[in-house]
Amino acid sequence: MTLQNKIYDTAIIGGGPAGYTAALYCTRAGLSTVVLEKLAAGGQMCRTMQIDNYPGFEDGIDGYTLGFKMQKGAERFGVETVNTEVLSVNLTGGTKTIKTDIGIVRAKTVIIATGAEHRQLGTEKEAEFTGRGVSYCAACDGMLYKGKTAAVVGGGNSAASDAILLSRVCEKVYLIHRRDTLRADKIYRGLLKNAGNIEFKWNSTVKELLCGETLYGVKIKNVQSGKTEEILCDGLFISVGRSPSSELFRGQLELDEAGYIKADESTRTSIPGVFAAGDVRTKTVRQIVTAAADGAAAAHYAEGYISEREAL
Repeated sequence: MTLQNKIYDTAIIGGGPAGYTAALYCTRAGLSTVVLEKLAAGGQMCRTMQIDNYPGFEDGIDGYTLGFKMQKGAERFGVETVNTEVLSVNLTGGTKTIKTDIGIVRAKTVIIATGAEHRQLGTEKEAEFTGRGVSYCAACDGMLYKGKTAAVVGGGNSAASDAILLSRVCEKVYLIHRRDTLRADKIYRGLLKNAGNIEFKWNSTVKELLCGETLYGVKIKNVQSGKTEEILCDGLFISVGRSPSSELFRGQLELDEAGYIKADESTRTSIPGVFAAGDVRTKTVRQIVTAAADGAAAAHYAEGYISEREAL
């Protein structure tokens, strides 16, 4: 079965901010557009209770509502949304084929906006207290802990950046790392040492979340001595990396070492007519607003690709 027995101008895989921004721009450009989303509109945004760094909402907005508004804004201009899971893709040739759990979708162009998942620690209560003291984005949630105490887990650039950002708004910040040195670039190390309110917990891992109605601390274990220690904190920021949702495209598209789809600011991938937008592509800043910007760029270049082919 082919959905509606048609060939779309653009099929968008993923209904987050990149996907629905691309959909809005595509359909306003006159392209027939379908969004394939296996869960709900918004992607990772749906897990965020308060978003204060997306323009246009002076009192902030929760992620579920923002995702729903993005979906409805695109559908107002004729975008179709199909709630389905994509099982496989064939991105070669002039017509791309997408196999879903309810049928086949064919399109002249494909925009991949599948995002990236934050890696979790795997501790008990982590999922339960996400948004109630546990967070994965200091830029998103840091101001919730202004004047309070926060802890950051990780040792790479993201963890270092989060700790520095939090040090500017929090009274105290703990940086917990399982080794005795950071993997972060040298420039971050200097900023961390000069912050004044960051305390390092070396050779340590988080063993337990201390929770009441919200998180109030963590129990850490020194991996060398085996000793445990309780740290009181209002927020725990987990910065141990991300996993891009790109396995569907492995073997067809070029990926970098971490699994992100190789695509520059044009969002073009290694296959003509296929674009990658948002957190799934190689980029330095992954925020809602940058994902939305990617979606607009992907739509622009998808329209250009179709126009060039039609002119031949």
